[in-house]
Amino acid sequence: MRDTAKSTSLDLQYMDAETAPPLGGAIKRAFDIACAAAAIIILGPLFLLIALLVKVSDGGAVLYGHRRVGRGGSVFHCLKFRTMVPDGDAVLAAHFRDNPDARSEWEATRKLKDDPRVTRVGTVLRKLSLDELPQIINILLGDMSIVGPRPVVRDELEYYGKAAVFYLKSRPGLTGLWQVSGRNDVSYDSRVAFDRHYVENWSLVQDIRIILKTVPAVCLSRGSY
Repeated sequence: MRDTAKSTSLDLQYMDAETAPPLGGAIKRAFDIACAAAAIIILGPLFLLIALLVKVSDGGAVLYGHRRVGRGGSVFHCLKFRTMVPDGDAVLAAHFRDNPDARSEWEATRKLKDDPRVTRVGTVLRKLSLDELPQIINILLGDMSIVGPRPVVRDELEYYGKAAVFYLKSRPGLTGLWQVSGRNDVSYDSRVAFDRHYVENWSLVQDIRIILKTVPAVCLSRGSY
């Protein structure tokens, strides 16, 4: 009964978000396109190098697209350089069977500090957040924004409770307040609070500040694993 109530509440928030205009309107969208286009040109050689490293590491696919919830509840494939072994689901299930504490960590944060699915190359890419660079393509396609809440799956969105509407009003971001405020080192409740604060107080100046803070956060690998 409680799960049904949660689902109904989330569906109502989907409806509210669908009728709301995109966060930041044309100004934010134009800024996203300009930044993403410039990044594609500047980072092109790095894209090719990482793609080569991922491919030669185990011969598997270079890119991985995971279904995530976007603005208004639309679903899109969030692109990343592949950082996990091909049979990741089976590896994770076996890990949970052998490590009950790991399951508790996963249920609390949807992350694992020591994830058995991650490849050696993937570990480095994740540490430097380089695995997320293909999301620049998602930005050009209109699925994401340079700055915003990190993209989540529907089940994860239920953690937001009544604050889910703030996530749904904005395009998910390549970076955001959560990423520059500790990332995986902060609680999920704090992550939700960051997303709500960002949407309620959006400005282009705030986006630029977050982008500038992202550079040292990535270089220092704060909260990334």
